[in-house]
Amino acid sequence: MRLKTLSLLLALALSPALPVHAETAAPAVQRAQTLPYASVEGISEYRLANGLRVLLAPDDSKPTTTVNLTYLVGSRHEGYGETGMAHLLEHMLFKGTPTSGNLMSELSKRGMQFNGSTFFDRTNYYETFPADPASLDWALAMEADRMVNSKVARSDLDTEFSVVRNEMEQGENNPANVLWKQLSAITFDWHNYGHSTIGARSDVEKVRIENLQAFYRKYYQPDNAVLLVSGKFDPARALARIEAVFGKIPRPQRELVPTWTEEPQRDGEREVTVRRVGDTQLAATLYRTAAGSHPDSAALQALAVILADTPNGRLYQSLVRAHKAVGVSAMPFELAEPGYILFMAELSKRQSLAEVRPILQASVEAIRAKPITAAELKRAKAALLKDIDQTLNDPQRLAVQLSESIAQGDWRLYFLQRDRIEALTVADVQRAAENYFKPSNRSYGQFIPTAQPDRAVIPPVPDVAAMVKDYKGKAAVAAGEAFDASPANIEARTRRGRLANGAKFALLAKQTRGNAVHGAFSFSFGDADSLRGQAATAQLAANMLERGSRKLGRAAIADQLNALQASLDIGQDGQDLQVRFKTTRQNLPALLDLIAELLQQPAFPADEFEQLKRQALAGIDASRGEPQALAGQAVSQQLNAYARDDIRYSPTLDESYRDIAGVKLDALRRFHQQFYGAGHAQLALVGDFDDAAVRARLDQLFGRWNSKAAYRRVDGLLPPPKPASLSVATPDKANAVYSASLPLAISDDSPDYPALLLANEILGGGAQSRLLTRLRQQDGISYGAGSGVDAASFGKVGAWRMGAIFAPQNLDKLKRGVAEELARLLRDGVTAQELAEAKQGLLRTYQVALAQDGPLSDLLQRQLWQGRTMAFTQERLATLDRLTVDDVNAALRKYLKPELLTQAYAGDFAAKPAAGQPAP
Repeated sequence: MRLKTLSLLLALALSPALPVHAETAAPAVQRAQTLPYASVEGISEYRLANGLRVLLAPDDSKPTTTVNLTYLVGSRHEGYGETGMAHLLEHMLFKGTPTSGNLMSELSKRGMQFNGSTFFDRTNYYETFPADPASLDWALAMEADRMVNSKVARSDLDTEFSVVRNEMEQGENNPANVLWKQLSAITFDWHNYGHSTIGARSDVEKVRIENLQAFYRKYYQPDNAVLLVSGKFDPARALARIEAVFGKIPRPQRELVPTWTEEPQRDGEREVTVRRVGDTQLAATLYRTAAGSHPDSAALQALAVILADTPNGRLYQSLVRAHKAVGVSAMPFELAEPGYILFMAELSKRQSLAEVRPILQASVEAIRAKPITAAELKRAKAALLKDIDQTLNDPQRLAVQLSESIAQGDWRLYFLQRDRIEALTVADVQRAAENYFKPSNRSYGQFIPTAQPDRAVIPPVPDVAAMVKDYKGKAAVAAGEAFDASPANIEARTRRGRLANGAKFALLAKQTRGNAVHGAFSFSFGDADSLRGQAATAQLAANMLERGSRKLGRAAIADQLNALQASLDIGQDGQDLQVRFKTTRQNLPALLDLIAELLQQPAFPADEFEQLKRQALAGIDASRGEPQALAGQAVSQQLNAYARDDIRYSPTLDESYRDIAGVKLDALRRFHQQFYGAGHAQLALVGDFDDAAVRARLDQLFGRWNSKAAYRRVDGLLPPPKPASLSVATPDKANAVYSASLPLAISDDSPDYPALLLANEILGGGAQSRLLTRLRQQDGISYGAGSGVDAASFGKVGAWRMGAIFAPQNLDKLKRGVAEELARLLRDGVTAQELAEAKQGLLRTYQVALAQDGPLSDLLQRQLWQGRTMAFTQERLATLDRLTVDDVNAALRKYLKPELLTQAYAGDFAAKPAAGQPAP
């Protein structure tokens, strides 16, 4: 589980450790009637007699339901010597209860998307699944059960230590993560916000099980939790079920005492230098700020955009456009108690940190001399409000996002913050900048005494209850239709056709929440001969399209996308220009016009081209010592089947660097003139739009735009197996990476392919797969491990890929674990239970994907390219459902040949003795 973001969950063990509150043993609880407490914009809050707060956010427009349970406990609540305890407990909460069985297995076989995360002020757990009363009942009962009955056992803890250590090592490979950890540590003398949520290695390794159990019993109680159900469900039925399964949990007798540590005012600047092996430079400055619930937090969010937005921010202008840095970013940490904001600049190895530091600090702290303008604030508000609007239109995203507002004091703060952003004035933002962005409040690198410190005033945490007591909010967002996401209905609702020049389109118009529309366009061009030696040029040309057209500069394009409430991504994939976007019904026509302008009338400005090249080259430099990049490079080079100038060739980092450095601006203009066109395009849209009007506009914009170059699809070539065990040295990297690939003579419509999908799900595709179970749960050496099967749609070109992360000293354990699991799978085959669970999990995964408009638009576009319809998907699902154990075993034994694997291991193996061996 990642901190702040989400990742894989943990498996269970069944060794008892804690007394449980079984239904027969629970003390009598007076069942008070649940009373409505508050309602804002379609979300209603209820409170049970035992203190549990319940939020219901029904939305029938998507056929999925999300259950999100937030506990008001995080690393802020840890005691001395207990850093990392909240995060470790999050891992342990997936180890099971006396009656739950294997939670990971149960969640996976139900096809639920699930996860958990820990941060400073909260821990949350969520499940998303196709809307179904039985699944909702099970999820609610499961969360109620593990709230008070989880086994936090010594036997489970011993295995989980090394998994958490591996997660730590993964973070240690990230320069930005390391610098952030050090900066926060020097910023806070006493408060736990100065500690990384993952904790100190020694604290995690030496934690007493009794302390962990006490921490669990203290904080995992109904009066310290907020349960949210969003998506498609019956609110009355759900509330009754919640009362039934959570209401019987007694209110605890203990009293939770609020944390009371307050940081003193600062006396001067602070500084830290981190020296590690790496290929990228970073400069960062950090300022302490108010709590996330304070009105100033809205101004600080705006300042983050005003200063660090790409391409309009002040830091971007003073550093990136001035060629002093390759990128800038800002991260405001809006926490329950006074937090901070972090500004960071990334430099290539050839740029100067000494030049960047004064510019970085002056750009942030000189706002008094260069006040905020109305135009800057307008742009920032548009960007922030667009993000909020998109979150409100996505029930799953909103459910998880509200955990942050809950942690700050109340879920309604999310809406209150939006209102504050809308009401921001230039004076508000100017005042906040002048108060917080002072040298005495800065953490950058070194401490410098100051004769007359100019201390920032950090306000106390406000009374959140008083703030939200009479808050009513706005009208609820317009809901969409209850859409049947079955392949048959999708096909029946989809309109397919061709534009005047032969371009294919697929349009699925339906009512959506917030009138959202997703689009996936692909423009195919060229052939193997005409594209020879053009890979770098094609990539750079695509990346330049959003950097300026004949009518609009880069900043104007970014402003227009914000005004259109649109997200846009343009990139090159082989011989295909890919365009992905999201907007609303009313803004779709203007966005289509903008996309056509960017694709057909690019300006290719020289300054943006040079900047793009610098960024690309710096990115390559940053990857030179990364195990992930180097392991993948080793495998792809070993299995290469193409000439150096072939469009399908995967270059090394050095080759990519030379290719990009050698591209001239005129080459991009020639490439665009020769290849770009829509004669062989596939255009797919899903969402709320006028079908006839969109067809006409697509034909007007793209129906007569054709490429000058002849098009012929470039299919892949199957390389012969080249078994190898490759070792790549990555000095001073705490984490190592395993990557493997086995070529397969198979296409995605081959009769054996569905059976291989199920075989892979069992081997390494799911959370309960054999590889993950062995390497993470049994051996405790990997935070993440898995496998995947892929195959081309044209020609028998496929691969079975495997990978894992691990500590370098566990190399031998990893090799042994992978080899033994592959041998066991081939020897014993899959079991009937494994197959049943893999089927259910894979089929549910398909169902969830079909219910998401973005992935669905991608699928429709891909089907246009393949010449398929949803009938193919429907048959694929039916085939998966009827396959037998014998079918799957026959397929895996036919294709899985461990002795032919190309395997690569990248890590600092020379400096790490094997586990169990003494260091030299």
